[in-house]
Amino acid sequence: MYPSTSASIDAAISHRKVALQRVKARGQMDQRGLPAHVLIFPFPVQGHVNSMLKLAELLSLSGLHVTFLNSDYNHRRLLDYTNIQARFTRYPDFRFETISDGLPADHPRSGGRVMELFDSLEAITKPHFREMLTSGRLSSDTRTPVTCVIADGVLSFAIDIANEIGIMSIVFRTISACCLWTELCFPQLIEAGEVPFKGKEDMDQLVTSVAGMEGFLRRRDLPGFCRVDDVSDQGFDVVMTETQKTSRADALILNTFEELEGPILSHIRSRCPILYTLGPLHAHLKTRLVAETTSSSSPSPTQSSSSLWKEDRSCMTWLDARPSKSVIYVSFGSITVFTRDQFMEFWYGLVNSKKSFLWVIRPDSVAGKDEESDIPAELSKGTKERGYMVDWAPQEEVLVHPAIGGFLTHSGWNSTLESIVAGVPMICWPYFSDQQVNSRFVSEVWKLGLDMKDTCDRGTVEKMVNDLMEVRQDEFNRSADMMAKLARKCVSEGGSSYLNLDRLIDDIRQRRIAED
Repeated sequence: MYPSTSASIDAAISHRKVALQRVKARGQMDQRGLPAHVLIFPFPVQGHVNSMLKLAELLSLSGLHVTFLNSDYNHRRLLDYTNIQARFTRYPDFRFETISDGLPADHPRSGGRVMELFDSLEAITKPHFREMLTSGRLSSDTRTPVTCVIADGVLSFAIDIANEIGIMSIVFRTISACCLWTELCFPQLIEAGEVPFKGKEDMDQLVTSVAGMEGFLRRRDLPGFCRVDDVSDQGFDVVMTETQKTSRADALILNTFEELEGPILSHIRSRCPILYTLGPLHAHLKTRLVAETTSSSSPSPTQSSSSLWKEDRSCMTWLDARPSKSVIYVSFGSITVFTRDQFMEFWYGLVNSKKSFLWVIRPDSVAGKDEESDIPAELSKGTKERGYMVDWAPQEEVLVHPAIGGFLTHSGWNSTLESIVAGVPMICWPYFSDQQVNSRFVSEVWKLGLDMKDTCDRGTVEKMVNDLMEVRQDEFNRSADMMAKLARKCVSEGGSSYLNLDRLIDDIRQRRIAED
């Protein structure tokens, strides 16, 4: 049996009181007067590493000692495909450490098999992490032992270990606030019989057990993990368990901003009152870097991506030759895998739309692609005239390019925020996890685009591309421009995310977390 709603809330409050007592009992300053030392530990996939690296750089800018714990596999890819070491050379108190994710090098770490990471992290990574924190090898004469662990919200074992040894612990959930709140409401959804729902026909039926979303959240908009036969399914169980452990940490960090998800954040604070909204992190980092460079008259920082894939920059030259807002950018992220039939439907829809398109196709993103037959002549001709395909692209740069007029996306949270900051309307085709919730908010709440979930046919693709890029272009551009201004304001000096980062840094320095 899962706990009742009231029992869940009581447990969260109890955990919170214990956490606050634990923090207040800790010493305020290291005896040697050294800065606080933060260890940042992401779940080892692209989207999580990307946003948490940006947080690591923001904390490094403040003068904190920062250790970023990357998986061996991902760190090798970063070294192969980016100039990440040069980027962080300017921070003498930053260092990378690596740890095994427990999987063999040839494991795909994408599609449905990404869930295999959870078992390997628990069995292989967890004991190594405990040894790393307790052995003293992360400290030196000029570097204190770790004083604060910021762990990915789906790595609760890292929070538990930090708590056991008396280190400040902070959860960083890399998903949207709207999805996190939905996951926090899983016990209520189960009690009401609204999840799981595999096999139920009416996917457009409203769900009523997620406070604040009763009027628009449908079955099909719930996180992809809900589409199972029962709650013992591994994916559902992992998300349920990890999310309910959020309150064990001293505080919570979200990559969002108050002006975007304020009503939902109010609900989350009923469970996790110590909450820092710092996003959009990629825009926040740029703001702080510009300010730091201007104030110190130092050279501009080294530009670097955090990509685990080799970026093909030839697409930027191709975009330079295209008219303003004439190109739809298509990318389904680092994990999505679709069938060859789905791939062909997207391709036909894009070509038939008669719009120019830049399409990112990872080598491993199409199941059975090696068995493909000759490309139909009409696709080859249409792509040569109006399209450009690459294995991977510098997405942040692409989205702010003047030629981009729309984004066909999987609705990953990083991609959604990058599109919001760039003022680019979206067509959403979510794959799994938080993406189903995000796409509903993009279309129904924020009015920033169209939701194409659970549909993949050439006619729908063609129609939605034309609706976004032509028929309703002015409508979506107005909404996107307005939200982009709010996003940029919140990370500017005096903005909500800007002030929250200052508060977080001060709390880490003082080795204390306090109620607002």
